[in-house]
Formats: sequence, structure tokens, C-alpha cells
Amino acid sequence: MATSTRDADAHEDEIRLWREEDSWVAKDVETGVTTQGNSRDAALANLDEAVALHRDEIGREPTEQELEAMGIDPEDNTTGDQSPPDVLQ
Repeated sequence: MATSTRDADAHEDEIRLWREEDSWVAKDVETGVTTQGNSRDAALANLDEAVALHRDEIGREPTEQELEAMGIDPEDNTTGDQSPPDVLQ
């Protein structure tokens, strides 16, 4: 995944990478997923994982046993009829 500034054409799988103070920020333009890291390589590795999670390519829902082991009662862990906050939509 890379981007080019040679022309104004849209690029599939475009990412943007920039420095902010002591860290690097990486953004996947298509999904809007943004991550950071202490180095360019770390920011890009974090972005790869975050985009894969966003696309449901990795990760899984926790089991009821795992929730209970963390002290969460699966029966009480519901949102009911509430809409998720704007940031999650």
C-alpha cells in the first residue's frame, strides 16, 4: 500500500503517513482507520492490524466464559434499544 504524488488520480489502497511530535501517524484513506507508532514501521504495522480488524479479517467475539473470567456478566452486557454513540456509527 503506497501513495504517489505524481498525478491527481485516485489510488487504490492509498495510505498517508506523517510525523506528529515524537510519533508517526498512518491513515488508510479508504476506511479512515488511523493509527500511530514510535517509528514509521510501527505505525504501518499497527495500521495493517487495525485495517484487518476493521474488515473483520482477524479477531473474534469473546466467548461467554471469557467475559465471565473478566468479571463481565454476559446477560447484563447489552445496549438494549439505545443507538451506539456517534463515534461508533
